[in-house]
Amino acid sequence: MYEKRNEQADAGVPIHPLKSLTREQFAALGGDAVAYVRPVIGFLLAAIIEDADFEPNEIYQLVMSADGTPLLVTDTAEAVNDWLGDKNLGVATLH
Repeated sequence: MYEKRNEQADAGVPIHPLKSLTREQFAALGGDAVAYVRPVIGFLLAAIIEDADFEPNEIYQLVMSADGTPLLVTDTAEAVNDWLGDKNLGVATLH
């Protein structure tokens, strides 16, 4: 495996502080300001969110905060856009 970061460190080049963050520290950077939207099939969503009924073969739209907390589950992108309309969030989409 090749890591540019290791090569830079060996050469005495300073490493940007963001590159040394843990996964948890990186997620915390977004705090309440960043969320991401991802389409998820119902049977996978049921494993993420307990105590909820989802149609196993239905595609849902999942909105999660940067730290991985589910914020919204809906069946349409329009509903996500409506919900986000009054929120002050930066949004990223995952493919």
